[in-house]
Amino acid sequence: MARVDVIMPQMGESIAEGTITKWLKNVGDEVKRDESILEISTDKVDADIPAPTAGILIEILAIESQTVEVGTTIARIETEAAEAVAVSEAEVAAPQRTAEPAVAAVVAETPAAAPPKGDGAPGEASREARLQTRSTPVVRRIAAEHGIDLASLSGTGIGGRVTKKDILAVIEGRGAAPVALPAGAPGVMHVPIHGETLQIKIPEVIIKETDRVEEMDIMRQRIMEHMLMSRRISAHVSSVHEIDFEHVAQLRASLKPRFEREGVKLTYLPFIVKAVVEALKAYPVLNASVVGKKIVYHAAYNIGMAVAMDEGAGLIVPVIKGAHELSLLGIARRAFELAERARTRKLDPEDVQGGTFTITNPGVFGSLFGTPIINQPQVAILGIGTIEKRPVVIDDMIAIRYRSYFGLSFDHRVVDGAMADFFMAKVREVLEDFPEDA
Repeated sequence: MARVDVIMPQMGESIAEGTITKWLKNVGDEVKRDESILEISTDKVDADIPAPTAGILIEILAIESQTVEVGTTIARIETEAAEAVAVSEAEVAAPQRTAEPAVAAVVAETPAAAPPKGDGAPGEASREARLQTRSTPVVRRIAAEHGIDLASLSGTGIGGRVTKKDILAVIEGRGAAPVALPAGAPGVMHVPIHGETLQIKIPEVIIKETDRVEEMDIMRQRIMEHMLMSRRISAHVSSVHEIDFEHVAQLRASLKPRFEREGVKLTYLPFIVKAVVEALKAYPVLNASVVGKKIVYHAAYNIGMAVAMDEGAGLIVPVIKGAHELSLLGIARRAFELAERARTRKLDPEDVQGGTFTITNPGVFGSLFGTPIINQPQVAILGIGTIEKRPVVIDDMIAIRYRSYFGLSFDHRVVDGAMADFFMAKVREVLEDFPEDA
């Protein structure tokens, strides 16, 4: 017999951790290969994690509601040796860690062991051990980058555990620690301005008996964290352009019967994806990522498309991989498949990884236009407003044509305003003169 580790998978390129929401199997249960054994949640996707091999679940290393870093061992399965070898060869090489034991979620009350002899200050080893039990590696890294002493914080997690939400709140300047305020006391936001720190009081929210109060679910918490993180990282700027869709509307109407015979519903999205890819080829800095002081220009054109899930469940962004290699029909088919799997929560981890540019379409809900938040680690996102008939002046005459507002949010660290407008002009050019043989 041999043991195979169950690893926390990476559910998206910018995802560094995941939260275990439910174990579907208990220690001692027999599991089949690819059978779902637990559910996890990240800021991009909820997913069932399959068993990497058949055998007996002999150890669970991370409890429900615990957040662990990608690559961490969260359970172990005892299996036949031959099968274990096959699994090991198939695994993608990645640094692996062992999740902190379930009891580590609560700070131990027993006396700390004596620190090892050395040059370190007395108690430093025990202090580090306590911090290990009160935070995840991601939280400790963020704290180190911002010079924050985790020992001074009171976390909102189990046993006072400092969560990612807690450390981000501190960085945002909402107090020294995320602790409960006395009744009637206002919160305080510390805002650094020109070398000085201003204290801005935040009025307390008065909760009445008739009000309904509920905890954010894990998906909403992850979305909140991801959006705050993106706003801190990127210098967000937006530009809005109006696009004439009359030609595309007519072309779509003529192509719909052929696409329906292929079992595909033709929407405006494939036309927009095609136009975006052409514009990204012309202005590749919008198909890039920032790593420190370097710009990574991606060779692939992997277009993320935001899909609304159940009401109140937020958005998820599956990725159309290699969009530059697909025909209009190919994009339409792939977009339809991904959207269906997203709504039924059947996406695989690789379906939400590797995006280089994102399109979100609030226009389907009637929005005129929007200024979306960039999906990290990308440098731009395009928001599509509603496509509808509007009066417009053409050759000094009023005409009725299909029009839409496109809102581009871009990272001003690497994308200049002129470059963003050149990109949008290219998108408009392709859509208003879309080739009929695409």
